[in-house]
Amino acid sequence: MGFFQQRRNNMDSEQILVSEAAQLDDLAPLRVPAFAKALDDLDDLLTQNSKAFLIGAGCSKCAGLPLMEELTKKTLASTKLSTTTKSILSVIERLFAGANTANIEDYLSELVDLVAIAERRGIRGATSQMATLGGVDYTAEKLKDSVDEIKSAIVEVIDVPVSMEVHLKFIQAIHRPSRPGRMVATRPVDYLLLNYDALIESALALQKLRYADGMNGGSTAWWDLSTFNAEGLSARVIKLHGSIDWKEMSGQPLPRRVEKNLNLPTGIEQKVLIWPASTKYRETQRDPYAQLSSLARSALRPPSGCQTVLTICGYSFGDSHINIEIEQALRESKGELTLVVFTFDEEPVGFLKKLHEDKAISDQIRIYARKGFFHGSTVFKSEEDLPWYKFENITRIMGGER
Repeated sequence: MGFFQQRRNNMDSEQILVSEAAQLDDLAPLRVPAFAKALDDLDDLLTQNSKAFLIGAGCSKCAGLPLMEELTKKTLASTKLSTTTKSILSVIERLFAGANTANIEDYLSELVDLVAIAERRGIRGATSQMATLGGVDYTAEKLKDSVDEIKSAIVEVIDVPVSMEVHLKFIQAIHRPSRPGRMVATRPVDYLLLNYDALIESALALQKLRYADGMNGGSTAWWDLSTFNAEGLSARVIKLHGSIDWKEMSGQPLPRRVEKNLNLPTGIEQKVLIWPASTKYRETQRDPYAQLSSLARSALRPPSGCQTVLTICGYSFGDSHINIEIEQALRESKGELTLVVFTFDEEPVGFLKKLHEDKAISDQIRIYARKGFFHGSTVFKSEEDLPWYKFENITRIMGGER
């Protein structure tokens, strides 16, 4: 019995914790034999192998969180930004004129790189220890103040009430036992998250699944890498770019989770500890980001003889350092890592096209695109949209619906 069928039986026999959506997409296009076969093969892969998921911003839209374009607009309009920060962002926006889909993370990365320039000049004892932007000189401290303001503005935009319906169903589908008596997989499911929100962690907790996210404690907690090695875990949550509820406290670079209504003693400064996706700034080489990157690399490199399926949802392959890690893992896996990609693009484009056309690894990559299925030399195209590109519908498929 396959992964999807097992979950279909489980969900039919047990009460779902969330209500059915009022309007669902028609999955009929996926019943065309070629596409049904592609899903059957995925069913077998997920049943027989260890599982990992790389989840991007597209998977949070259904919960009521903004996609990057909307996040950028709302962040730029935030009242948390000072006049200086707004001026800096205005110049950076102009520098990105004509760029393809530049967003607030790109702007933040640009600003962080300027911080690095100013700090490097200071470390070397240069006469000028400032970075110039739009004809104005800024100190590293002034630029870092703007970075902190932007991070706080981002958190303000995404720290809003959200719907847990789809994420609860997704976690329920992935973690239902494959047969009676088997409640936990041999290896925990790895969730590599590019988002700052806490939807996956919340869904795991609501489903009473034991997971590690690097935090030891409760609503207020401290960073403890050893939590990822605990026995009996159902999942490991690896937040590669930080989290909405992580804070950096004075003199303590490792994150804390601090309950947001908690008033700390005077003098204890808190800064939001999230980091933009594409920055090359040295912070990404420090802990906890270096530790998280190491965990992600390990998750993508299964032990010899242990096949792993990495399923990618809601990610548009816009982060070069993430892409490099994926490609290296594929090439070093000796065929033991399979990449499954659900994408809104009609067919493989950009980095994904490059992987698909590389004969050395193309058989390890299965692409469920909006207008077709692509796997090595096997290509099936569709005249109509295939709704498997939406996270809501991926969840339905994982739950056994066809």
